[in-house]
Amino acid sequence: MSSPWWEDYELRERFLCGEKGVLVVERNDAQASLISGRNRFTLFRVASSQPGLRYSTEGMELTLWGDSLTLEQGRSTLACSRTDQA
Repeated sequence: MSSPWWEDYELRERFLCGEKGVLVVERNDAQASLISGRNRFTLFRVASSQPGLRYSTEGMELTLWGDSLTLEQGRSTLACSRTDQA
């Protein structure tokens, strides 16, 4: 699955999340699309003094820092590592 052309995501990256499998992140400076199987979530860029790029939506926060992705949803945290450029 990929995003429609009009969303104009500049980057597409794959992350391995252990037993949870692979997540794909398509992103630009303003927003990111998180793809897991047939599920897609759109998150918006958040200004932060913390390291890394942060995107969030109601109840979910995604942080990209180097080759690491951290996804926080409620009390659950998922840590993933970049596998390659998708």
